[in-house]
Amino acid sequence: MTTATDTNTRPTAAALRNLYVTRFVFALVWAILLFLTGPSTGPASVALLVVYPLFDVAAAIVDLRSSRTARPTAALYVNLALSLLTAIGLAVTAGTGVTAVLRVWGVWAITAGIVQLVVAVGRRGLGGQWPMILSGGISTLAGTGFILQSGTPAASLTSLAGYATVGGVFFLVSALRLHRTARNG
Repeated sequence: MTTATDTNTRPTAAALRNLYVTRFVFALVWAILLFLTGPSTGPASVALLVVYPLFDVAAAIVDLRSSRTARPTAALYVNLALSLLTAIGLAVTAGTGVTAVLRVWGVWAITAGIVQLVVAVGRRGLGGQWPMILSGGISTLAGTGFILQSGTPAASLTSLAGYATVGGVFFLVSALRLHRTARNG
C-alpha cells in the first residue's frame, strides 16, 4: 500500500536537492566575495554580512513551501526568525567592528546549527540528511569558535568565508545524496 508520504518522497527530495544546490552555489560565491573584501568591516563586507542571513530567510521560505512531507515546520519557522534577527543584528553592529560581527554571527551559527540538527534528524528517513546533521553539529562548534575569536587580535571576517564554504559543501553532498531519492523514490 502506498501512503501519502511515499508518494511525496520524490518531489520533496527533488525540491530539497534543488534548494541545497542553490545554497551551495550561493555559499561559495558569497565566501569568495567576502574573502576578497578583506578581514575588516567595510561597506561591501557589511552588505555581504547582511545578505547571507537574508538568503537563509529566503531558503527557509522555499523549504517551507516545497518540502510538503519532510518539514519540521516549527523548526523552519524558528530558523526563519533567527536568520531575520541575525540580519538585523549584523546591520546594527557591523559599523562597530569585527568583534561585534563575530559575536552576532557566532550566536547565529550556534542556534542555527541546533535548528539544522533538529530539521535533519526529523528528515533522516528521506535520505541525504547525514551531511546536514554533521553540518549542524559543526555549525554549533564554529559559532563557539567565532565568539571566542572575537576578542582576540586574530579576529577576522575571512574566517566566516571558510565557514560558509564548508557549509556549502555539506549542502552539495546532501543534494547529491537526495538526487538518488528524487530519482528512485
